[in-house]
Amino acid sequence: MILLFDVGNTNTHLGLADGRRVLRQANIATSEWFSGSRIRDQLLSFARRDAIEGVVLCSVMPRATPMVLKAAWELWRRDVLELTPRTLRGVGIDYPRPSTIGPDRLANSVAARHHCGAPVVVVDFGTAVTFDVVNAKGKYVGGIIAPGLSAMTDYLHEKTALLPRIRIREIRGTIGRSTEQAMLVGAVHGYRGLVRELLTRLRKELRAPRLPVIATGGCARLIASGLREITHVEPNLTLEGLRLVWQYHVELRSSARGRK
Repeated sequence: MILLFDVGNTNTHLGLADGRRVLRQANIATSEWFSGSRIRDQLLSFARRDAIEGVVLCSVMPRATPMVLKAAWELWRRDVLELTPRTLRGVGIDYPRPSTIGPDRLANSVAARHHCGAPVVVVDFGTAVTFDVVNAKGKYVGGIIAPGLSAMTDYLHEKTALLPRIRIREIRGTIGRSTEQAMLVGAVHGYRGLVRELLTRLRKELRAPRLPVIATGGCARLIASGLREITHVEPNLTLEGLRLVWQYHVELRSSARGRK
């Protein structure tokens, strides 16, 4: 089994995969890496008694990365394949400063290209919403970053005296009959408008009228349900990208051995 770590700002997404797919997934708070020994028990509970053959990591929290490396060695005696532009396989990069690309965005791009070809766009609904673009040549060329849905609604609550904190959910009408409904209309329908407009521009720039678009992240299903422009929803896209990067490395090693 391959153990996968996607370390985000708020949550660390864990995955367990074989050579074909992600079999199991769980989330732990990223803060747990800094809270003592409890993380060890959580990792062992997630992995159960499965034999861990490899460990793959992408992290946007540099402080947590050494903790993952240490845990992988102490618990399973495994070195970690950390996804960086140098270790990336499955897509090329045509970007001025590759080291500034979030590794989770690279993992998403690998999975998107593998399953949908190129060009392809990934929309990741997280703390921020990110659009990542793989061009027709199969190269990561950049993307778009906008405030996340929860970030916007939380900001309204925190910066105003009368606007409540709301739970994001579907809203049918366009005229809010309460403060909460009005906020939901702005958040859900307005956010779909933002995503639709950006995808329209991307289709024109890529000259791809039938552009595949994969949504992932916390609000992916909600927002995608009202957008025909989104063609697939894949909640575990980042973990799948990490699994594929591992497989590409395994194939490269096998090919190298075969040439000797």
